[in-house]
Amino acid sequence: MGSIDKRDSTPQLLNRLRMRQIALLLAVDECSTLRAAAARLGLTQPAATKMLHELENALGQRLFNRVGRGLVLNPAGERVLGYFRGIRGSMEALNRELAELQLGSAGRLAIGSIMAASPGRLTEALVQLKARYPLLAIDIAVDTSDRLMPQLQEGVLEVVIGRNAGSDCVFRAVDDEALAVVSGRNHPLAGAGPVGFDALLEYPWILQPGGSPAREVIECEFRMHHQPMPRGLIETGSMLTTMNLVDRSQMLGVIPLTVAQRNAEHGLVAIVDYTLAQKLPSYGSLVRRDRPISIPARQFLTLFHHEDDGEPPRT
Repeated sequence: MGSIDKRDSTPQLLNRLRMRQIALLLAVDECSTLRAAAARLGLTQPAATKMLHELENALGQRLFNRVGRGLVLNPAGERVLGYFRGIRGSMEALNRELAELQLGSAGRLAIGSIMAASPGRLTEALVQLKARYPLLAIDIAVDTSDRLMPQLQEGVLEVVIGRNAGSDCVFRAVDDEALAVVSGRNHPLAGAGPVGFDALLEYPWILQPGGSPAREVIECEFRMHHQPMPRGLIETGSMLTTMNLVDRSQMLGVIPLTVAQRNAEHGLVAIVDYTLAQKLPSYGSLVRRDRPISIPARQFLTLFHHEDDGEPPRT
């Protein structure tokens, strides 16, 4: 197999690639076999095989290893597939935006956010954005950063309010996020004054799933006190589920302090007087570095970061 000249520039690579090749690689990933992928795209298997060889030649890299009669992506293929998923996400976002514009709306904006940002900055920015773009359709996904970032990478979301996730994104920090231990209003620790860590061990826990930033803070807290993690955990990324469960049991939960304070003011939960040793890393806005953002997304970021762009609201 030939290889491309390392002096080739990105424009030359773009000239070599075809959207049909990108679609075929994505279909191979989804269908698991080249035969099924070819059928989905209306190609014969020999034509699909030739197209994959042309793709490998264009990239100067083998993308597959042969295992028996099948093809398995190698590390280079996995990396290329990740970028091609991003291209598909960008095309899906473009298609949605063009369809919205054709219908006479101001387009669509898809935002992902961690729960901590929802009560304050996110809500304020969205209210102002809707005042500026009354016909703008907005999708909001609330989850943990580790679950939102893949959706940003694939173009399902255009903006994420979360934590820094590497060099592929532009990150602008806004705040540190503290966590609070919460209980039901009638819990023995509610209103009991400052409590020690040992007192918390007497009750069952509801925590975010393993691997999430909040879970890592709690695991660090237990390690610091030389204690194993509680057995019989309930694990959920839903703040609403956590608050409902602590309200009807003697379980303890951990949620962002801003969320806990707002709900405690309304009598929905009680904040246990215990200070965790660590905060979560700063959160902020994230957008893809390699993808242009829409005008509504740019306006949203201006409002979210409390910048004055000098443009009066549209009514």
